[in-house]
Order: sequence, then structure tokens, then C-alpha cells
Amino acid sequence: EPLLSGRDIGLMIFQDFAIIITLIVSARWIIPKLLYEIARTKNQEMFLLFVILICFGVAWLVSFTGVSFAIGALLAGLIISGSEYSHQAVSIVLPFRDIFTSFFFISIGMLLNIHFVAANIWLIIFFIVLVLGAKAVLATAAPLALGYPLRTAALTGLALAQVGEFSFIIAQSGTVAGLLPVDTYQMFLAIALVTMAATPFVLGLGHPLTSRLCHLPSLSVIAQGTCGIDDGKHHPERKDHLVIIGYGVTGRNLARAARHGQIPYSIVELNPDLVTEARLEGEPVIFGDATSEGVLNHAGVRSARIAVIAINDPVATRKITAHVRHLNENVIITVRTRYVNEMEALYLAGADEVIAEEFETSVEIFTRVLHKYFIPRDRIESFISEVRSSGYQMLRSRSEPKGTLPDLMKNLPNITISAFTVEKGSPLAGKTLGEFNLRKRHNITILALQRGSESITGLSGETQLLEEDVAIVYGTPSYIALAAPLFREPEEEP
Repeated sequence: EPLLSGRDIGLMIFQDFAIIITLIVSARWIIPKLLYEIARTKNQEMFLLFVILICFGVAWLVSFTGVSFAIGALLAGLIISGSEYSHQAVSIVLPFRDIFTSFFFISIGMLLNIHFVAANIWLIIFFIVLVLGAKAVLATAAPLALGYPLRTAALTGLALAQVGEFSFIIAQSGTVAGLLPVDTYQMFLAIALVTMAATPFVLGLGHPLTSRLCHLPSLSVIAQGTCGIDDGKHHPERKDHLVIIGYGVTGRNLARAARHGQIPYSIVELNPDLVTEARLEGEPVIFGDATSEGVLNHAGVRSARIAVIAINDPVATRKITAHVRHLNENVIITVRTRYVNEMEALYLAGADEVIAEEFETSVEIFTRVLHKYFIPRDRIESFISEVRSSGYQMLRSRSEPKGTLPDLMKNLPNITISAFTVEKGSPLAGKTLGEFNLRKRHNITILALQRGSESITGLSGETQLLEEDVAIVYGTPSYIALAAPLFREPEEEP
């Protein structure tokens, strides 16, 4: 007699379809709407409780199909991640991550039988090497098949070489169901725990390993030129040109400036999407890994005047800097880095100029602030040069700078600049500056006029004020307030 009748199977299929449709409808319309309404309350506790409710609710609903609560929780996470509120949900749950991660590894470690591991140590080591090698190769092959560079594919393969956390749930379910023997389960636990613990060390081998792989001719062919060179066309020999490494925002703007200044240049980029985009724009781009000297040679680093390195990978940046300096001792190497603590290593690698985004942002901010305080431009530029020449040491130090910038606002207190529109029918409309003599009568000065799209400076007594002109006025707040009615249409007396 069969364990399940046709009616039972039909009921199970109907139940599964009903739950799947419910999840799709909830993920598409219901949950995003509820998250929106809760987000409007700006109540973090309510948002967190609702996210937890979704997690347990979906897990409970899916459990009716015979699926474990863990898979149900995974589906709940996928539903939330597909909404526009996923980042907020992650930021709220993030503090709990380390706690639950600790519980997870402690509980898994308590399941491991140390005596079994000691008795089967060599077999376990063999399977660990086999799993890491096989998964690394398979995970590397997939990005390569999609056209990604060999270095990116290899690093991806090493990152995914370990046994995933979700496999513990599947293995435990198999053990409970009697499908997986206890010894096999213990073997799996040992392999999984070791591969997960070894992941940081395996990733540390990523850059040296990819460098060796790129020097193997057979793998360079498999990598479709990503270790070598591919620019889609032949270029004549370059000389005294600019080499731009990285076609992000910085590289794109630099290429535009070089083109405008008629400076010969070449671009090296590792991202295939950016390479395709650059080629459509007619840029002289080379598809390749700049950590390879072959790629740098093809870009003409040996005969270049300047090389600019503008990529986000700090390890690759240091390596590229050293390679460029090795190939050309006279080239000027300018490197963009995100953080100041990278500067010293880049200078040691051979960089001539290192631009740290951290401090360049602060330089731009204090430049604008000093302009607002009417500090002369030449003094600001001198101060900026001093900051940069000291390697930003002035900004990194807490001590007071030796010199001080002149502060016009301290010497001329309560000075302000305001803008007024000359309204129709106002006392100033149609008058010249000489007729009203604002400086003598009202202690204010009109510095400039904005007339439509035209800016008028160098004003004289013959300059006429027209309706809808915007006057830039300089003076103390009190005198400017007293003179403000001159720009407005007089109010009719009741």
C-alpha cells in the first residue's frame, strides 16, 4: 500500500503552490507597503520588530510544506533584501550579527567529536585539500566564463572555496532523517569548520597566487588576455605621453582634461564593462591587469612622462606603483589613495605624488570657508601649498600652525554681503548710482549687478539700475536693513 494516496499528493501540491503564491504576492506588494507605512512612523523599534515578525512568519508559513525553519528564514531574508528598505533593515540587525555568529560557531564546534578527528586526521586533511581545490577551480571558472579578468576570477574562487554555512543545516537534516551516517556527518563537520577558518589565510594568498598564474602562458590564454593585453586595435609607439591606470570617475575626468589639452594618453582598465564603455567613447583603452608588467609595457610606461594610478585596490596600487617605477625611473608617478595611512607605503614603492582623498576633501572645505571670510586668494593658495608640501603633516598635527592667515572678518566686524532685486516702481528703478549716492547717504556699496544672464562689474556713477536687476550689496547688517526699502516697490497707504 503506498505511503501517500493520490489525494494526499494533490493536497500537498496545492498547499505548496498556495504558499508560493502567498510569498510572491507578499514580497511584491504587501510587505513593501507595510514597510513603507512603518518607516513613515520613524520608529526604529517598530521597524525592527516588524522585520523579526517577517522572518519568523515566513519561516512558520514555509514549515507547512515540510521545509525547515532555516530555509524559511532564508526566504524571509530574500524578501526583505528585495525591498527598498533592505539597507535600513541590515543597519538595524547588524549589531546582532556578531552575537549570533558566535552562537553559531560555538554550537557547531560543540557537535564536533575531537576523538573522531584525531583518529581520521590524514583522511580529513586529504578531503580539506580536495574541497578547497575543487571549489576554488569551479568558482574561478564561472567568472572567467562571464568574461571577468583572471585576477578577479581567482580571488572570487578563493573567497568561495570554503564550505558554506547553510550546508550545516542540510547535513543535519540528512542526519536526523537517517540518510547521512554519523561518521560521515562528523567528517563533514571537521572539513567545513577547517575550510571556513582557513578562508582569511587563503584570501591572503590571493595576490601572490594570481601573479604567478598570470606568468603561466597557458593560463594567460585561458584568461582571454586579462593577464596580458587587449586594446582592440594597434597603436603606434607612444612617447612622452600620459598613462592613466583606472577608468573610474578620476580616470574619466583626467582623460577628458588630457584630450582637451591635446595631451597624448593611454588608459589601462580591468573592468570589462568600463572598457566597453570607453571604447564606445573612442578612448585609447587597454583591457588588462596593470599589476602585470606586460600590460604596463603595452601602455607605453617605459616612454611615458607621467603615470596616474587611480584605482581602489590598495594592494594592487602599491604593486602597480613599484612596477611602474621599475620600468621607468624617470616617469612622474601620481597616485590617488583613499586614506592617509597608505601614503608612506606608496612613497616607498616609488610614487612622486600621493593624493589622499581624506585630506583633499578637507582642503576643499577649508578653502571655501576661508573664501567666505574674505581671506585673499593668494594667501589661501600659499597655505594650501604649504599643507601639501608637508605631506598633510600640518593637518595631521594638533599643534598650531606657525603663521596665521589674515582674517578680514575680524578686522572688519559685522560686514555682510546681500543680494536685492530692484523691484518695479522702487525708488532705485531707472536711477543711476550717482543720483542716489548710496555709499554717502546710506553707507552701503553696490559691488555688482546681475542683469538676466549678464554679470556687470566695474560699476560707476553712470551705471543705471533697471527693474529686475539683482544688486550685490556690501555693508553692515544694520545699514543694509535700513536701505532695503529702496529696492522694493513702495507700499500703498490705506
